[in-house]
Amino acid sequence: MSIPGHTLRLTRLTKRYRGAAAVDDVSLAIEGGSFFSLLGPSGSGKTTLLMLVAGFIEPDSGTIAFGERDITRMPPERRNFGMVFQGYALFPNLTVGQNIAFPLKVRRVGKAEQQRRVAQALDLVQLQGFADRMPRQLSGGQQQRVALARALIFEPDLLLLDEPLSALDKKLRTGLQAELRELQRRIGRTFLCVTHDQDEALSMSDEIAVIRDGRVVQRGTPLELFERPATHFVGDFLGESNFLEGRPVGQRDGIIDYRVGETILSQAADGGAVGERILIALRPSKISIGDEPPVGGNRLPGTLAQWSYRGSEIQCRVDTAIGPLWVTQATWQSSFTPTPGRPVWLSWSTDAAVLVDDDR
Repeated sequence: MSIPGHTLRLTRLTKRYRGAAAVDDVSLAIEGGSFFSLLGPSGSGKTTLLMLVAGFIEPDSGTIAFGERDITRMPPERRNFGMVFQGYALFPNLTVGQNIAFPLKVRRVGKAEQQRRVAQALDLVQLQGFADRMPRQLSGGQQQRVALARALIFEPDLLLLDEPLSALDKKLRTGLQAELRELQRRIGRTFLCVTHDQDEALSMSDEIAVIRDGRVVQRGTPLELFERPATHFVGDFLGESNFLEGRPVGQRDGIIDYRVGETILSQAADGGAVGERILIALRPSKISIGDEPPVGGNRLPGTLAQWSYRGSEIQCRVDTAIGPLWVTQATWQSSFTPTPGRPVWLSWSTDAAVLVDDDR
């Protein structure tokens, strides 16, 4: 019987290989019925963490619980978790229907019930009428849907996804991100997804844990992580940021004045660490660019060094007294005509940036 509301709890999980920690003292509570992503670069330990949850490997220390059950040493087949692999792992000699029915066949479900549930699964992933096709006759996106249907057909309590869309081209991947998110909401199951793709994690997840060197460095909603990164690593990995390193020279009414080179700038004191030096993360989209000196906020003259057209936005590199800064503007909003060598003014409000810990 499916229990979509159960919480998955990882407590002080550690896994070492040849003395090096692939997963290092990780604790997480993942709410039932949510779409949760583990996001990090290659080698960060996120896939090892997923394999621990699946039961394919055992931790050196720590516990895994699902609801009231301690499943740390439980074999994978008893956990009732579904798995979607990066390469789909479809059986090439079986039809779509036979691939989807395979978990039911292993569980000795009767043929009539298999056929009924295969039809339901195909309807769920919008592949009605595909039961008799072979995997080689399908596109990459269709193969991914078959893999999802196979993983969901036995009503798992938790669905594990290992880089589920990485083999697809960008346009198809974007479309399937929305479909996968809608599918999760429709069936109400807990999805735990591993990805290195920031856009994928931001668009699909209720919550994200950013993983680095086997540890969780920050957890939060997509909005929280993007707008309020806690460290240089998170601000740099999750989208693009300009980083300004300065020395505080004064504080007034919740505002920190700080010096970068010979330039004085201001930043909202948002609870970040303030020492002899501070590090500021400033998203390129939070900077305005124009021909005239702006009124109020941080103002900085510069020279437009280069620009590129990205369809929905224009990206510019502006050389300033504090170094090069990257600026992006939505194309439809921009009345500014970029010309290399052109003098420009940059501006941003005191609350546009965020104080971050320097973990470089």
